[in-house]
Amino acid sequence: MFEALSDKLKKVLKDLRGESRLTPEHLELAMREIRIALLEADVNFKVVRNFIERVKAKAVGADVIEGLNPGQQVVKIVNDELVHMLGGTSSQLLFTSRRPNCVMIVGLQGSGKTTSTGKLSSWLKKNQNRNPLLLSVDVYRPAARDQLAVIGKAIGIPVFDGAGVNDPLELCRAARKHCEQVGFDTLMIDTAGRLHIDDALMDELRNIKAEMQPIETLFVADAMTGQDAVKSASEFHSQVGITGVILTKMDGDARGGAALSIKEVIGQPIKFVGVGEKYDALDPFYPDRIASRILGMGDVMSLIEKAQSEIDEKKAEEMQKKFERNQFTLEDFRDSLGQIKKLGSLQSVMSLLPGDMFKGMPKLTPEMSTQMEKQLKRTEAIIDSMTPGERDNHLIINMSRRKRIARGSGTTMNEVNQMLQEYAQMKQMMKAMMGGGGMLGGLGGKVAQRLTGIGGKKKERIKVKKKKRR
Repeated sequence: MFEALSDKLKKVLKDLRGESRLTPEHLELAMREIRIALLEADVNFKVVRNFIERVKAKAVGADVIEGLNPGQQVVKIVNDELVHMLGGTSSQLLFTSRRPNCVMIVGLQGSGKTTSTGKLSSWLKKNQNRNPLLLSVDVYRPAARDQLAVIGKAIGIPVFDGAGVNDPLELCRAARKHCEQVGFDTLMIDTAGRLHIDDALMDELRNIKAEMQPIETLFVADAMTGQDAVKSASEFHSQVGITGVILTKMDGDARGGAALSIKEVIGQPIKFVGVGEKYDALDPFYPDRIASRILGMGDVMSLIEKAQSEIDEKKAEEMQKKFERNQFTLEDFRDSLGQIKKLGSLQSVMSLLPGDMFKGMPKLTPEMSTQMEKQLKRTEAIIDSMTPGERDNHLIINMSRRKRIARGSGTTMNEVNQMLQEYAQMKQMMKAMMGGGGMLGGLGGKVAQRLTGIGGKKKERIKVKKKKRR
């Protein structure tokens, strides 16, 4: 979403030159370009004006922090102000001891409200050990309640049926009573939407809110609609009162203006963002991490957290031991590819890493990412077509075996040969990098070790070298 804005801001800040102090002359051109970049990204013009004024006030004549040149100083100020514009700190859902806690999901029709209700319920169950019950009070749109039932089945969360009840308030009361009797601690209420804001919709939402006293009223905004999403959020907030925003389609090609404007315009934070179509594609919103991503500094913390939640630590440790003993087989190679796939598309993983890591390398396009993912699938198919003995010892794979593997995997002999060569090269390279040095050192090493299960102890590596010298 922020790719175009990110490219422009990085170019502006890279071109900054100055002396020991930042002067208006240094900043004037940069601020003009930043203003244009933000307006082109569909950021609210008042938000842009306030942002530029704050950056200027902090930057003009400011003493350069030790270790930073004037250009880096401006980058720091711009980063700090982007974080402020995005909301400052992340806002979590706060639950009480009352049962059930109600969460109201509101928004216009077509914004992804029902899907977001399911995604958020799944996230709460997985990350906060909540026991949610889903409820749809959309009695107007055909099959709206059936849609939530399908989602509930897919994510393994029960949906209150309310058969024969067609009044939204009665549905809410019946679902609340069911929660109390069965023991659900969270009631997720998917409210009705409209193609436009009308008095009947707002009256219904106010009545439901007064009856259910939700701990959170979350507005679902479609990021693709830009400033229209901000206007709708503002209207819902003034008439119903919302406590936060779920921004959907953050993985799309929208310009990002809604994400950068909502907090400052309506005063309520973005709490979650939808980053894909799958039911687990919902992430908490961290302003500091988004700002770092926009300025090309990556978001390694999110990648580490994703790796920790998705990758089996026990398997990673087993792979590490196999590397230390030089016993990493083709079957282990296939398993490690499966672990990496859990993190999402290659492009989404690369977007979380700092831009400096890929300096001089061609930019990864969606087409290149798709091609690389096809290559990974082809590699898995080739390994799946091998016998257990062949996976355990690739050296026994002769010409006739390679022909059989190529036929079984729907590939060619050349592709099989290439995969075996890449496996042998990777095995040698990983052996050389063990110990946390080189490419696996530092924070990037922690991610790489988490992904591959690689990384021995430095002392052990030194002992091996000494033995070789003897």
